[in-house]
Amino acid sequence: MMPGFPPLPGRPPACELCGEDAVFLDRVRGCHLCGDHFLQDVEGRVRHTLRGYRLIRPGERIAVALSGGKDSTVLLHLLRKILPPSGGITLAAITVDEGISGYRDATLAVARDMAARLGVEHRIVSFGDLAGSTLDAMVAAGGEHPCSLCGVHRRKALRETATGMGVTAVATGHNLNDEAQTVVMNCLRGDLSGFTRSPVGEPGEGGLRRIKPLFRIPEKEVALYGMIAGIFRELPECPYAGTALRSEVRRMVDRLEYLRPGTLGRIVRGQEEVGALCEAAREQGGLLSRGREKSRLP
Repeated sequence: MMPGFPPLPGRPPACELCGEDAVFLDRVRGCHLCGDHFLQDVEGRVRHTLRGYRLIRPGERIAVALSGGKDSTVLLHLLRKILPPSGGITLAAITVDEGISGYRDATLAVARDMAARLGVEHRIVSFGDLAGSTLDAMVAAGGEHPCSLCGVHRRKALRETATGMGVTAVATGHNLNDEAQTVVMNCLRGDLSGFTRSPVGEPGEGGLRRIKPLFRIPEKEVALYGMIAGIFRELPECPYAGTALRSEVRRMVDRLEYLRPGTLGRIVRGQEEVGALCEAAREQGGLLSRGREKSRLP
């Protein structure tokens, strides 16, 4: 059964654009789409995000943070397909090997294969090269939470590798579910700085930007796109993921989305609106003029 398609007996409903068998029901917009029109719909929404937020500019060199998982793999495929050849934009891919036993080897193989198939320059950097230790070894030594350790070292690895490749922006595969989860997590932590940060991307250190072209696409639609396009592979989940706050928040917002379709989009749109209001208040010297000097609420 395809994601987003309800279990109905007999022949599937028809695509509302061509009459062919539908493979997807959009519960927010209330429309059925066949495989071809579903692909076109996702590609159109990603194009709209790229143009509407001016995420990629002519002549830029963009590196996709390619983990080998479904989101980053679909992102690389989409950018390779939809970016105009006349814009002088070049693509590269960077994969970070954290050193997680029983998990990373499979995704590294997918990342290598995808970059080779698309003819994209691909760099692999490991925690061992960067920090002299794998994530497994860091966790065994005790200290910080695995996800916190991983996040710090992964961001550093991406930043240093991208800078060395002459990259102007790093594109990550964060989808709508990821962004809604982040908004809720920032609320739970009382993190004002994080809550008012743009979900679509932000300036990074040294002028290197971080962008999220898939932030309007739900996770199930990213997965379905990969299935129909023939690039989806079942892979193991990170063994440390279940210990994070995000896993609990994921279950909560997924249930809300199931019960009330459109919840994910409303969470992210609301965060964008609050962020815009806060930015306007800072510029006018209002209550939030302190900006990021105090990132957490008392």
